[in-house]
Amino acid sequence: MKFKFKDRDRADKLVQLINRQVPDRRIKIVHVCGTHEVSITENGLRSLLPDRIDIREGPGCPVCVTPTSDLDAALQLAERGAIVAAFGDMMNVPGTAKSLSELKSEGADVRLVYSVSEAVKIAAGTDKQVVFLSVGFETTTPMTAAVLEDHPPENFSILPSNKLIPPAMESLLELPDNDIDGFIAPGHVSTIIGVQPYEKLADKYDIPIVVGGFEPLDILYSLGLILNQLSISDPKAENGYTRAVDHEGNSKSKKLIKDVFKETDTTWRGIGTIPNSGLTLNRDYEKWNARERFEVEPRQAEETSPNCLCPQVITARATPEECKLFKDKCTPESPHGPCMVGEEAMCNIWYRYGGRPKL
Repeated sequence: MKFKFKDRDRADKLVQLINRQVPDRRIKIVHVCGTHEVSITENGLRSLLPDRIDIREGPGCPVCVTPTSDLDAALQLAERGAIVAAFGDMMNVPGTAKSLSELKSEGADVRLVYSVSEAVKIAAGTDKQVVFLSVGFETTTPMTAAVLEDHPPENFSILPSNKLIPPAMESLLELPDNDIDGFIAPGHVSTIIGVQPYEKLADKYDIPIVVGGFEPLDILYSLGLILNQLSISDPKAENGYTRAVDHEGNSKSKKLIKDVFKETDTTWRGIGTIPNSGLTLNRDYEKWNARERFEVEPRQAEETSPNCLCPQVITARATPEECKLFKDKCTPESPHGPCMVGEEAMCNIWYRYGGRPKL
């Protein structure tokens, strides 16, 4: 395949450095960002590396980890007559009985939006209740917090399903036989939270964690830093994306999140409940919580269809190609699980680009 990045000479030098450092055993590196996976697969980075370097995507797709119960809550509200606004990737995620796009085709007022601000504008132009399905990690949460601090219309509310990345990373490390040798931490999230939250994980689990950018050279550089730490037995949290990430992160955005939201135990689709990994609204902002306002309590449901390996893919314990449904019965047009729906989901990405294309 043809590489989509120009600086092949620098890439070759980084690969040579990685080859000199990689031990003579399988090394499993996990990242938690769909943008990283797109860059890795689209540019064929796996084919540059030794086979014993195994790069997996963990729970880095917010669409994939949004639990069925939250999606069913949005479906319930739309069936009751509310306008439900959601990001595009959420529209086709299967709920217990149907998806938002299927409900829309039946006449419900479900609208695709590109930001929470767009949902607020919809509320300002109608007398109907407007509910925004608020999904995402630390990157998008400050925007929702800013909107709520600005006192949106009374007919606006959110279904909070925002989540935190460091607790999810720790949940993977707590899995038996997780065999993870290092993490590439997500650059987007890290622009908000900085490097500090990863330091506790690196110290507690004695594992390298490197914040990585999204260009192919950024990813190769991050891999080189991880392998260097392994070679000298000095695991730590390290910033490999200094042009965008500060050690302390964005103090204004972190304050916004803290002022509006509070941490809570929450369910991650494919993983289960992770302590203090979710965000719900603080007492001063509870009136904008649609779940409380409309007393929505969907029943717990099965998160994936039979034989779907999405839970194993999300937890970096399987690749899409290990799933018997992949590309056969499970496609972006007919997804069996959320890992095939979102454009940042590993199954969807591998369907489009392939996992380890050869040159």
